[in-house]
Amino acid sequence: MKISVVVPVHNETDNVETLISEIDQALNTQDAYEMIFVDDGSTDDTLSKLTQAMQTYPALRVLQHQKSCGQSRAIHSGVAAARYDWIATLDGDGQNDPADIPHLIDAWSEHSSDKLWMLAGFRHKRNDTGWRRFSSKFANAVRQAVLHDDTPDTGCGLKLFRRDKFLALPYFDHIHRFMPAMMQMAGGRVISVKVNHRARNHGQSKYGTLDRLTAGIIDLLGAIWLKKRHSLAIVEEVQHGQ
Repeated sequence: MKISVVVPVHNETDNVETLISEIDQALNTQDAYEMIFVDDGSTDDTLSKLTQAMQTYPALRVLQHQKSCGQSRAIHSGVAAARYDWIATLDGDGQNDPADIPHLIDAWSEHSSDKLWMLAGFRHKRNDTGWRRFSSKFANAVRQAVLHDDTPDTGCGLKLFRRDKFLALPYFDHIHRFMPAMMQMAGGRVISVKVNHRARNHGQSKYGTLDRLTAGIIDLLGAIWLKKRHSLAIVEEVQHGQ
């Protein structure tokens, strides 16, 4: 599998160098891969660290948003610029383990079919505070009950998916939290794979509990609207003589 790894980052100056090295180590046996780090309007030294790393890692590409547009837009920018058909995404805080990307690729090989469009990471052992674990579990339960996406952890940044199918989805901010439901709505299959989850060693979360709750409610309503307004046509071309 030729793969493009897309990593959105915002003010992660202390995390990007280690993350780049770990991705390179995890994928250096692949036939072909690239890393695309999207700097989403950072105000610290993140961009400088990334440009320095480009001298050491030929597979590294760097995109820059002049101002912060959010995680979903950063992911979309990276996927749009990617060279390869399969995309792996990671959060830029270092909590996702790049060593799990080959595990997702192995799961894809095991279950491969034309309809398998996404493999979603499932953080079965969260390395977060009790409150964050509870709020995430609650949000996932509500989302599953409403959207029936059969995905236990859509908040995990570690995913593997088809580039063309992602770019065909209707874009909205925070779509990265609803990607399994959107892929299924479009006719694809999604499976979840257990992955590692690490403690954050540097920096701080970009989202507060209230921010997540408010945005989550609005986005869930939007996802419900999209699902109800979506139709999946079965198209056959009529041949001459029929």
